[in-house]
Amino acid sequence: MESEGTDDYETLISTTDADLLKRSWRNEKAAPEILQFQSSLVQRSREQIQLMEETVEELVANDEDPLTVSLYQMDIDRTLFLLRSYLRTRLQKIEKFMFHIQKTEDLWARLSRQEQKFAKQ
Repeated sequence: MESEGTDDYETLISTTDADLLKRSWRNEKAAPEILQFQSSLVQRSREQIQLMEETVEELVANDEDPLTVSLYQMDIDRTLFLLRSYLRTRLQKIEKFMFHIQKTEDLWARLSRQEQKFAKQ
């Protein structure tokens, strides 16, 4: 029994934010209602993108191997795609079900402050 708990913990620890973002994006696309906004994950993803962009700039400045730079850039592009698609999916749901979300306290609480502001416009 203890080894199962350890395996779950190790799996959770080894899961990257990119994997968590991909899971959140898939869940959001598949769910009929809007899910809880993943604010800490979105914030961490934005910070990681910024750090990776800075790393790419340093690698280019230091004349690093173009393949290495290309791999970093592909990772940035993948993470950006997931983040943008996750946010776009949420905005589409808000637009489509705006009146229902505004009337339902539970759904309204799932939105970020920015999304709530968007829904009020």
